[in-house]
Amino acid sequence: MRIGLVLEQFDPRRGGLEQWSCRFAGLLAERGLEVHVVAERFGEQTAAMPIAAHRLGPVRSRLAFAEAAQAKLLSLAPDVIHDMGSGWYCDVFHPHGGSWVSLSQRKLLLLPRWLRPLKRGVDRLLPRQRGYQTLLSQQYADNGQILVALSQTTAADFRHFHGVPPERIRIVYNGVDTDHFSPRHRATHREPLRRQLGVDNQTLLALIVAHNFQLKGVSTLLRAMRRLLAEGRKAHLVVVRGKRLVPWRRMARRLGVGAAVSFVGPTDQTAPYYAAADLYVHPTLYDACSLVVLEAAASGLPVITTRLNGVTELLSDGSEALLISDPADVNELAGQMRVLFDGDLREKMGNAGRRMALENTFERNVNGILDVYQEIVRSRGPAYRRKRLARQLTRIR
Repeated sequence: MRIGLVLEQFDPRRGGLEQWSCRFAGLLAERGLEVHVVAERFGEQTAAMPIAAHRLGPVRSRLAFAEAAQAKLLSLAPDVIHDMGSGWYCDVFHPHGGSWVSLSQRKLLLLPRWLRPLKRGVDRLLPRQRGYQTLLSQQYADNGQILVALSQTTAADFRHFHGVPPERIRIVYNGVDTDHFSPRHRATHREPLRRQLGVDNQTLLALIVAHNFQLKGVSTLLRAMRRLLAEGRKAHLVVVRGKRLVPWRRMARRLGVGAAVSFVGPTDQTAPYYAAADLYVHPTLYDACSLVVLEAAASGLPVITTRLNGVTELLSDGSEALLISDPADVNELAGQMRVLFDGDLREKMGNAGRRMALENTFERNVNGILDVYQEIVRSRGPAYRRKRLARQLTRIR
């Protein structure tokens, strides 16, 4: 079977979507599938992968990317086209970031209440936003594709914001590599990394792994740290990944927690940080199904995250995780972190999280996607693809 994977950047250094896609492509190739990847850019470490790489080169806009990807795919004619959220010509539309409309509404929560209506009005006038609306109208139009949602919450967003009927949606939760992320790595990494960070074993080490610090609630987490330290508690926060760290370090110093926060910056190796940590904190405003939460659970860490994270459908509040309702509520977050100063509770929750992760492996995730592929191949042939293209071209014109 020939598979066409579509995403803007095939580079595991970029984020969760890209890491998942690279791992997924590699596993498909191991299983004997012919994998073609259509992307604007490819990371250096993907050069040795057993895939056919099709570089589109720089494109001027998201619409231009979708058009260029369609042209390339028409020439390749894969058996199944699997788009990760960037294009519109596909059999499987699988937006790892969830609904862009839902995400945009959640981002408004970062603004003062009085400013939100103004921001909505300004966005409607921006050419980039209008172009994105055109892209979305094509992605969610009924061109015969199946939409893969990473959670029930994401599926509900597809129905509510985009009018997608339930029969077009399949739910496939993210999965995690439980060998790469495992409690057994503590024996190798815990003590050396804590020494490197200057954190002793009597200090609670909290961890967050994120790219978009605003969306993932790092500012709330820094303020929660201030509350805990003011109580005389021994705690240290490690923030892994992210860019433009200077303003965030400045914020930590302004809050008086600079010495208790380590901003690590970009890294490909996150497993040692999970091994060194005592708990994982992810006060996100929006996540379709957070990979980093699954990685933390697989590593045996108790988790604190928000009810706005689709991965919570795999977690039980008080068992594998502690859940908060408002990602901006410093008191609520600090209170849940305070609970996890109890070492026995951390161990109990970490063990429960590991068991949950073992039921949600990356292999299970891949098998769920392959089931969708088989459904497509059984029910559709070349005549279907020609009809779908004709419908899309009519809409675009």
